[in-house]
Amino acid sequence: MADVKVADFRHETERLILRDWREDDWPAFWEGTNTPAVMRWLGGVCDADKRQGAQDRLLSYKHDYGHTFWAVERKGDGAILGFCGLKRCNQAGGPVGTMEIGWRLREDAWGQGYAREAATASLDIAFEAFDAEEVVALTVARNMASWGLMKRLGMRRREDLDFENADFDAEDPTIIVYSIDPETWEHSR
Repeated sequence: MADVKVADFRHETERLILRDWREDDWPAFWEGTNTPAVMRWLGGVCDADKRQGAQDRLLSYKHDYGHTFWAVERKGDGAILGFCGLKRCNQAGGPVGTMEIGWRLREDAWGQGYAREAATASLDIAFEAFDAEEVVALTVARNMASWGLMKRLGMRRREDLDFENADFDAEDPTIIVYSIDPETWEHSR
């Protein structure tokens, strides 16, 4: 699918706004998320070229598919906490083309339920607005916080979809996959 025309995206939850990126979001996003702790399981802190490449990819997903990993803004103070949203899986060896949910929040936003709140909204959007047949989530085996959230969302482990990629955890290069379908999502809520 190419050149999907989608109006500016904005979705509000109780405490958050998931929305399209603005140019002035990027400095705050990178300051908060391009840290050793946040990037531990994501290949490490990004240099300027990697940051620009990531920005370009996030913007291209919206253009190509009508959805992306959206900016996550906290309603209370307008702070950019990170991203959460939907893209098409594009990891070599993975379930390429399948709708994928992902999140990345700055460290001071961890443990407050923001990731779950944003992910819940994103899954609702995947199944209601985009009629997804399945949504996957990817992480490394040692990122217990991430796959813990996947489980709390009602996703199930899909060992049949696991694949090798040393870009994110050279010591254990297995990317593990969780997935959920619309019926399971409806019953897990």
